[in-house]
Amino acid sequence: MASATARHILVDSEELCEELKTKIAGGEDFADLAREHSSCPSGASGGDLGSFGPGMMVPEFDKVVFSAPVEEVQGPVKTQFGYHLLEVTSRTD
Repeated sequence: MASATARHILVDSEELCEELKTKIAGGEDFADLAREHSSCPSGASGGDLGSFGPGMMVPEFDKVVFSAPVEEVQGPVKTQFGYHLLEVTSRTD
């Protein structure tokens, strides 16, 4: 069965999400930004969500996590929780 590990940053605006994505592209550390800005409890651990399979996350999240290139920041991805930056850290098929 497919599984993935990922990390994310959850914020309440698309603008902040874009701003953080630009900072990461400019060399700032994803985990540091997650600890500082993410409203998800996972922010305390740098946004790490651990390992999960298809269907364990909301559909918008699943679609990105199980199709996006590994180690490439994706987003903003809008869900009912807010706006996410996602980075798939590993995936098995």
